[in-house]
Amino acid sequence: MNNQIVKINDTDLSVKEFKGQRVVTFKDIDMLHERVDGTAKRNFNENKKHLIKDVDYFLINGKELRDLKQSTNFVLSNAKEIILITESGYLMLVKSLQDDLAWKVQRELVNNYFRMKEVVQAQIPKMSKELQAIFMLDGKQQELEQEITVVKDEVKDLKDNLPLLGVDCEEITSLIKKVCTKVTGYETAAYKDKSLRGRVYSDIYGQVKREFQVKSYKAIKRSQIEIAKELIRGYKAPKALLDEIIKVNNQINLEEVM
Repeated sequence: MNNQIVKINDTDLSVKEFKGQRVVTFKDIDMLHERVDGTAKRNFNENKKHLIKDVDYFLINGKELRDLKQSTNFVLSNAKEIILITESGYLMLVKSLQDDLAWKVQRELVNNYFRMKEVVQAQIPKMSKELQAIFMLDGKQQELEQEITVVKDEVKDLKDNLPLLGVDCEEITSLIKKVCTKVTGYETAAYKDKSLRGRVYSDIYGQVKREFQVKSYKAIKRSQIEIAKELIRGYKAPKALLDEIIKVNNQINLEEVM
């Protein structure tokens, strides 16, 4: 992918490439043909059975999509997948568009967009050695940028999946103790009741494990530690447990008054 712009019917179209081919999005097609948003996608869904995946279109998701988001600016950050249309797919999708504008756009898109890369590559042998060297360097630069993007993505995945360190576990247990003290009340009867205090501890740990679907809080990923701490800080004891804490504390206070 690059930032090159091609003029199609006096409209700027950013060049998009995937697996060595120039491609377009549904949005590009609707824009160039001056159709309502969603028209190209509807035509695709209606004719998908006639199209061949990885020939007429590419369905991109998972790691490929993450790489694409890193190297482009046209994929929405919350997109779960994206479909990119090749030249053959585009020509099949616009078969039903027969107005003058459609014919004009098709001709310009095929000649000035899809085929232009092939034209440039065919001219390279005829260029001077200096120009050939420039094109080769540009191609190597793009390959290097793609490799860097892949490495960055792999490093990010590695960091996101790191387990908690010892210091992280200590932070969580310390925070749970503080929250437990806040819930029971410092140096109160409920706080001094080891059994009751232990049930509060267990309930906080249990909530953390339920939220992250883990058997132990130590199985939480390091990238999720801030979420876990925020969850602990916002802990609220179940009504039955809270009522028992209040009852124990009030009972002691009443005995002191008597």
